[in-house]
Amino acid sequence: MYQPKDSTKSPRFCGVRTFMRLEQIKTTDKIDFVVLGVPFDTAASNRTGQRYGPQHIRNFSVLLRPYNPDMDINIFDYCSGVDYGDVDVVPGNIHRTYDNMVSELSPILDKEITPIIMGGDHSISLGNLRAFYKKYGPVALVHFDSHGDTWDNYYGEKYMHGTPFRRAVEEGLLDVEHSIQVGIRGPLYSPDDIEDARKLGFEVITMKEVREIGFTEVMRRIRRRVGDRPVFVSYDVDFVDPAYAPGTGTPEVGGPTSFEALEYVRGLDGLDVVGFDLVEVLPTYDSGEITAVLASSLIYEMITLIALKKKRLQSMEKTVSSFSD
Repeated sequence: MYQPKDSTKSPRFCGVRTFMRLEQIKTTDKIDFVVLGVPFDTAASNRTGQRYGPQHIRNFSVLLRPYNPDMDINIFDYCSGVDYGDVDVVPGNIHRTYDNMVSELSPILDKEITPIIMGGDHSISLGNLRAFYKKYGPVALVHFDSHGDTWDNYYGEKYMHGTPFRRAVEEGLLDVEHSIQVGIRGPLYSPDDIEDARKLGFEVITMKEVREIGFTEVMRRIRRRVGDRPVFVSYDVDFVDPAYAPGTGTPEVGGPTSFEALEYVRGLDGLDVVGFDLVEVLPTYDSGEITAVLASSLIYEMITLIALKKKRLQSMEKTVSSFSD
């Protein structure tokens, strides 16, 4: 079993920075999840620097501890994981970066290990989904974001951080009838910026509607939409209000608090989540490192979902075994 170094025996400021002080090793043996970075940001349309997001998140994640009191589980009683390092991106060449991502993720997915991927800008989600398609076919998508990222192009370029989910639909990577976007808000060029996502097949819940219907109804709609399909979760940190996550490239006011942001991940428990990405963390603008605190905590909650899933499976296996006896 791979688990974090015990910070009661080894100070957090010792050693090479890895996520949650997990062992940094490229292995697919005896693990349930990997955390890996994709430090690519040359598809960003405004601020850049998201390439430093993975190391920024890792740096703060050393404060995390194995017991999650809100979900009442010690993560590493039920699952094993490692920090898998970073994909070797090619700055300025998104297509070769996508190829590298698929090559890196494929052996992980072949072993049915759950990847948790740290961006990088949101363009990396297309590379992730190409890898998941090879394993699962079209997957459902739960997308938390202030932007739909279904634009057709930026400056005539088809592969940017605002276009990955249109490209994913065009490539047949998504089970779009079971996919949903949550939190969309902010000034737009026209109503088409939201309606285009609906025309592509997504259910869209704007942030205004989130506030009107409340958390419980949002989660009910997510569950109804996804059903029992394998689901990929893509979480743009700008989903969160910039008062709680200033370190990002295109912040939009009027979003959730940090507590609410965590609750949306916790609320996914019970879905067949096969992978996650968390993107658009930009250290340069991260006053007091509060975005890093939140991003590392969101990934922690994602890992917790894996542990809860394993706990249920182990409980089911014990039940079956007792009947067999």
